[in-house]
Amino acid sequence: MTAIEAEGSGADVAATAGAVHGYHHQKDEHLKRLRRIEGQIRGLQRLVDEDVYCIDILTQVSASTKALQSFALQLLEEHLRHCVADAAVKGGDEIDAKVEEATKAIGRLLRT
Repeated sequence: MTAIEAEGSGADVAATAGAVHGYHHQKDEHLKRLRRIEGQIRGLQRLVDEDVYCIDILTQVSASTKALQSFALQLLEEHLRHCVADAAVKGGDEIDAKVEEATKAIGRLLRT
């Protein structure tokens, strides 16, 4: 079970499959950024494998964490600008659902 399914969002993911999401226009940039973060994580594995000093590894963990947090904030902003704004224009129950969804996502980000 994925973290998304554990949060009860599995149906939400299935319901939005194939939709154009807020990050769509920057997808290539996001993938490039995630590959860079992946490289940082692989670097962490290498540091542990090479028995590098603990504090040096922790410094790199901090850098990787900040990179993921920055990515998450960018994605959240795009979600608010695209998905939530679109729901606000449509009105009805959809806006309440999108605001609740974004609020839960922010809560998960704050717990990390």
